[in-house]
Amino acid sequence: MADFNVVLEVGDWQNGTVNTVIEIPQGSMLKVEWDRRRAAFMLDRVEPAIFAKPVNYGFIPQTLDEDGDELDTLVVCDEPLATGVWLEGKIVGVLNFEDDGEMDYKVVVVPADDRNTGDSIHTLDDLGERWKQKIEHHFTHYKDLKKPGSTKVQGWGDVEAAKKVIQESIERWNNQ
Repeated sequence: MADFNVVLEVGDWQNGTVNTVIEIPQGSMLKVEWDRRRAAFMLDRVEPAIFAKPVNYGFIPQTLDEDGDELDTLVVCDEPLATGVWLEGKIVGVLNFEDDGEMDYKVVVVPADDRNTGDSIHTLDDLGERWKQKIEHHFTHYKDLKKPGSTKVQGWGDVEAAKKVIQESIERWNNQ
């Protein structure tokens, strides 16, 4: 008989990969969030078109960030990925981000089996300065029409910094 109680785990983060579930496809204006209590995705709000996500946005299962939500991921891929799809992502760094006074880290990953770009992207530097500027601009301003000044980018961290954030988020999950 099949075991239907299997859950998606964090992944092999110590060796540089995590499982990530897509909440918001690249280019979407829909702010979709995972509701772990109901085990379903929820439409939180519709953002103005100028604040569409510049990158696929997801989360790492069985983690909790300092803000009480699952640890976010920014999934760099040439195509938008559908809400609910999960993938193994290769860790390339972390965006240190503050939202309403709470740290809300974003682990940057590329699909581990992306033969177009995944083999050439190993660090944030491989994404280029323009890519980082675009992400910083989005996260600095995406709440400007609703709550100006409530978000602040605090820089970037490398793969090891991302692993530390993941480890702390796993510990938070395990201690809840």
